[in-house]
Amino acid sequence: MPDYQHVLLEKDTDTHIAKLTLNRPDRLNAMNDVMIDEIGDAVEDVSRDDAMRVLIITGSGRAFCSGADLQTLKGGSDPGSLVSDNPEDIRRGFEHIQRFIMEIHRMEKPVIAMVNGIAAGAGFDIACVCDIRVGSPHARFMSAYVRVGLFPGFGGTWLYPRALGSVSKAAELLFTGDFLESDEAKDLGFLNKLVPPEELESATLEMAQKIAAGPPIAIRLSKLMLYKGLEFDLETAMKMAAAAETITLTSRDHEEGTTAIRESRKPTYEGR
Repeated sequence: MPDYQHVLLEKDTDTHIAKLTLNRPDRLNAMNDVMIDEIGDAVEDVSRDDAMRVLIITGSGRAFCSGADLQTLKGGSDPGSLVSDNPEDIRRGFEHIQRFIMEIHRMEKPVIAMVNGIAAGAGFDIACVCDIRVGSPHARFMSAYVRVGLFPGFGGTWLYPRALGSVSKAAELLFTGDFLESDEAKDLGFLNKLVPPEELESATLEMAQKIAAGPPIAIRLSKLMLYKGLEFDLETAMKMAAAAETITLTSRDHEEGTTAIRESRKPTYEGR
């Protein structure tokens, strides 16, 4: 496994769960170019590992991710790939650094955000691109870009209304830069679970274990069709559902599931 500088990647082959921890606690897990590359590499690693069925993303210390490190922006002490007087250089820089969001978005396996603290700017974007979010009362969400005169360059205008389920709420957060607190996030359905801080890890693992114990083929196809279905009309969705169901009906996992019910035991799915 690669030796990362600013992230920790753990894989449990017994539970089939991977955990990616953003690890710059002294900077509230703010991202520099190295960390951005490492997130993309780690997510790609998990995506390619057939032994992993679920990915958990969290932050070390008291933050989930506070977004881009201000020192990497214009005028900072560690200028990153987006600092240039040439607009074309900046555009090419975005093509590179946006990769980590796209790697999460394209992942076939379920991704759970374990939100332990502030998620601002690109950190909010990471939480939004995950499939499921579990948080504690310490979780706070903020678009942040407008506070420093920026447009949300990591897909926020696409991600927020989908994750929040409300264009008007997305507009409020984008235009004001105000915080979305954990209780409102739970009321909106943005947070799937809101638990005390001491229960955050166990509640997230419980969710991940339940998913990881399920049939991988059916779950991956469900994730694919869940998001693609937002782009389809019902007739197209029905045709895609028939194709996906044909795959699962002919899988060994389906045979195992029905056999386990008949034998009154828990199924053991192999993803075949």
